[in-house]
Amino acid sequence: MYIIIIGAGEVGFNLAKQLSGENHDVAIIERDPAIYQRVQENLDVSAVLGSGTSFKVLESAGIKNAHLLVAVTTNDEANLIAAQIATQYGVGKTIARVKNDEFLRADAPLNAEKMKIDLIIHPEYEAANAAIRLLNQSAATDVIEFENGKISVIGIQIENDSPITYKKLSALSAEFKDFVFRIIAIQRLEITRIPKGDDEIWPGDRIFVVSKQEVVPEVIRLTGKENHKKIVHIMVMGGGRTGYLLARGLEKEHHVKLIESNAAKSQELAQKLSKTLVIHGDGRDLNLLALEAITDMDAFIAATGNDETNIISSSIARHLQVPRIIAMVDKASYCTILPTIGVDAFVSRQRITVNAILKFIRKGNIVSVASLPGIAAEAIEFIAGSGSKITQKNLAGVNFPAQAIVGAVMRGNNVFIPIGSTQIVAGDKVIIFTLPSAIKEVENFFN
Repeated sequence: MYIIIIGAGEVGFNLAKQLSGENHDVAIIERDPAIYQRVQENLDVSAVLGSGTSFKVLESAGIKNAHLLVAVTTNDEANLIAAQIATQYGVGKTIARVKNDEFLRADAPLNAEKMKIDLIIHPEYEAANAAIRLLNQSAATDVIEFENGKISVIGIQIENDSPITYKKLSALSAEFKDFVFRIIAIQRLEITRIPKGDDEIWPGDRIFVVSKQEVVPEVIRLTGKENHKKIVHIMVMGGGRTGYLLARGLEKEHHVKLIESNAAKSQELAQKLSKTLVIHGDGRDLNLLALEAITDMDAFIAATGNDETNIISSSIARHLQVPRIIAMVDKASYCTILPTIGVDAFVSRQRITVNAILKFIRKGNIVSVASLPGIAAEAIEFIAGSGSKITQKNLAGVNFPAQAIVGAVMRGNNVFIPIGSTQIVAGDKVIIFTLPSAIKEVENFFN
């Protein structure tokens, strides 16, 4: 597939890297010379310097031959215009990233359907929802839900005193055979691996577990962790789009304080939020945080648009012993260090956006795609098709890729963990955890 990406920020850059790694032909348009240079030096894609709304630039990027255009700049209007221009050139599919959630409404004067854009993505809205899910599973570093929450993939940081350290996975499966769960990946330092039965769990590992939603609390407990006390008081730092959506989503059932450094924006937020206490100030100011009783908070969410600010403020919150800390972090290079500085969990807006685009591109038998920030693996939900390779033999006999694992199966309304003798049948919904090198091979099993 020939794909044009407009905007080479964190979202565009990582999307181009992912797609080119999957052997798509990718051209990326960027108007900032420094960012354009970064693309040229680091990615195996065609790079064009200029505006994505320029006919001349689009033609030089090969828009007449493109199958898909993805506009992910930070400017809503530029993204929407570029997508509409692409439609006029006959590009088969278009995707646009927006920050204004009015474009998502069915009754809006302009929305995806009326503008003939195939997919409109709102990363801030999705990031706010992801942070709220993490609050509900307060011992998890990551939470992904499939099948409307019936199946969960959770990340858990293993501490030195965890009762499962140095135990083999096969022994854990035998010991907790009544639980519907499977450890599908282990991140050790910067290496992500798909584990086998004789692998052990070590202190410092981040493990990823797929399970039925109702047994998640039991899975967390077997790792030696407990969900914290009920979260009531929450402090949000940053009154941008994500911070506002967080406060709006939380204020109905929680006591929320929102800190915003811009005075005019603080006044605007105070008028738009009915129950949230909006505070004008710098969330990195220790005195301000103490004055606003941060030590009485059950959770702290750093949601500014600046990764470094979010990390610093989260470190301060950890120093002040706030029980639950979540940070918005987009730079992939920061993700591996966050657990070492006490950040319980983090949400990546760029990764959420990339996930949504990958799901759209792959479609077919793929129901959902989710990548976890900081690790090189994807959780993909497939529907087994009639006659597909995965249905021809039991799992022990199909020679499934070593760099992938079948995590869970949903057959009708029943969720179960498959074993070697399990036969996947047409219509089964199957959760696969796979490293990038095995994605194409895994897809072939379900085609």
